[in-house]
Amino acid sequence: MTETVLASATKEVVIGFERPFCVIGERINPTGRKKLAAEMKAGDYSTVERDAIAQVAAGANMLDVNAGIPLADEPRILAETIQLVQSLVDVPLSIDSSIIDALEAGLKVYKGRPLVNSVTGEDESLERVLPLIKKYDCAVVAISNDETGISENPDVRFAVAQKIVHRAIDHGIKPCDVVVDPLVMPIGAMGTAGRQVFALLRRLKEELKVNTTCGASNISFGLPNRRLLNGHFLSMASSNGLTSAIMNPLHDEDMHAIAAANVLNGVDRDCRAWVRKFREPVPEAAPAENGAPESEIEARRREREARRRRRL
Repeated sequence: MTETVLASATKEVVIGFERPFCVIGERINPTGRKKLAAEMKAGDYSTVERDAIAQVAAGANMLDVNAGIPLADEPRILAETIQLVQSLVDVPLSIDSSIIDALEAGLKVYKGRPLVNSVTGEDESLERVLPLIKKYDCAVVAISNDETGISENPDVRFAVAQKIVHRAIDHGIKPCDVVVDPLVMPIGAMGTAGRQVFALLRRLKEELKVNTTCGASNISFGLPNRRLLNGHFLSMASSNGLTSAIMNPLHDEDMHAIAAANVLNGVDRDCRAWVRKFREPVPEAAPAENGAPESEIEARRREREARRRRRL
């Protein structure tokens, strides 16, 4: 099956249908975060540092890095942010910008093989971004909209994705290096958004055979209890072919849903990751009468005996 190989200077991550779901941390993005935008514009990356470390500690496999700040020097800020983040964590990065100069500035300083976020089906975008992807031998997120905007028809979005994959091939880029974003619509505004994206994900997997990603929280926009809805969406989407998502790994509901999906989709071998994460700790060994540490077997025997007595 299709595998998209990404890397930092020291660590490789593979996105694929037979691989555990890839979590791409979303928090290094000043969009909608006025304080972060002001800090980054002023050259203060303290919040970036905290967010990078916290997301990896929470289980992110990759980090998305965005520096889209109005009236700021985006190429310089993006390059500085990438260098800083790579000095702090070892996971691969997604370089996120709609500005070609910023993308190239980030690619020039990046160590490894990144994911570029993103290219659309617009001809101008294709002809500007794809040569950059080929030049730096990296992978790219393909967003399934074009000059006509975002279609509510999933067949149209599939056709746009197909166009991007075929154009990438024309530029010498392999389909495995195109990760399609099928565009998740808010379920509160479009009641069929869930069914549509699940059907589209299946087609992208079975017909185009490409890996996929999305902004996971889009599905719950405008609704209460968003984290619960996001978690259920992620587990259902992964069972229909979604192989990665740009999301907040600090939300336990989302991360637990993905851990469960990895088990149920058979990509968490022998449930090892699940057991490591959720196994109850072995009770501390109590000292024996002679002062020596009690063996694990004896500690378990004592625990069973205590439970039996409580039942009585």
